[in-house]
Amino acid sequence: MPPRRKLVHQDHVPQSVKTAWRNAFIDYLRLECHVAENTVAAYGRDLLRFEEWLQGKPPKSLTVQDLSDYAAWLHRQKLAPSSIARNLVSVKLFFRYLQLEGVLKDNVVELLGTPKMWERVPSVLTPQVVETFLQAPRKYDRYWRRDRAMLELLYATGCRASEISNLRMIDLHLDEAYIKCHGKGDKQRIVPLGQACIQALRIYIQEERPKLAESNPPDPKWVLLSRRGRRLRREAIWELVKKYALRSGIPTNVSPHTLRHSFATHLLAGGADLRQVQELLGHANISTTQIYTHVDSARLKRIHQQYHPRS
Repeated sequence: MPPRRKLVHQDHVPQSVKTAWRNAFIDYLRLECHVAENTVAAYGRDLLRFEEWLQGKPPKSLTVQDLSDYAAWLHRQKLAPSSIARNLVSVKLFFRYLQLEGVLKDNVVELLGTPKMWERVPSVLTPQVVETFLQAPRKYDRYWRRDRAMLELLYATGCRASEISNLRMIDLHLDEAYIKCHGKGDKQRIVPLGQACIQALRIYIQEERPKLAESNPPDPKWVLLSRRGRRLRREAIWELVKKYALRSGIPTNVSPHTLRHSFATHLLAGGADLRQVQELLGHANISTTQIYTHVDSARLKRIHQQYHPRS
């Protein structure tokens, strides 16, 4: 374990967050706290945004009012409430680290409250729209077999884009109809596969994946490959989902998480137990899964209002 970087003591936060401080904090999260890489990257982006806000300000000690102004600035950037909350958490953790290292004597960030998160019902596609969406990759698309397998995987398993991106061939068990998914914190879970997904994967693996793998010998370990034979990145999956959503006439706010939301909601609507859905999604807390019961309740309420004669 490498030693922590010792930084020069300061009694105030200067005009911009020193790159050395930020890098030391990132190393601390990665090496000492063993935070997941995606989370480390998110904290890094949040601190870059904090740097952007600090530019042009005089080098003085930050006050609670200053930090409240930062929260208001984040709101003006049109960030989602969840993103604003995470940005503030990132700054809080960073200032705690500076205090731990003796860079700051007082930590006024602890006086800053985190905005209360209100419960938002996630957007969900109907089964009919999902069916159209899954058929969006056409034979004239260069990698239509891979893209169709990717969409089928997202909906059939409810996995996150990052989990699908990191799915390896050894995690794929088509004869037994399941995959081994590596979720947040590298927690593993078994997720069943439906026949439509299995068929799409077999076609891709037999007819298209070998050609993609030729660009990166020996055979790469990931299931979904880019044109260079490398792992299909999470960002690329998001872009492909947006592309096929646009082609299908689906609203542009559709993302891989929309298919995850739809997966969970359709299972509950079909009679699945909430605990089973929690296990399939890899949620640590069942309260996270309960949001999907509100989604189905909202759907039933709309049906009641539309068809009941005294609604």
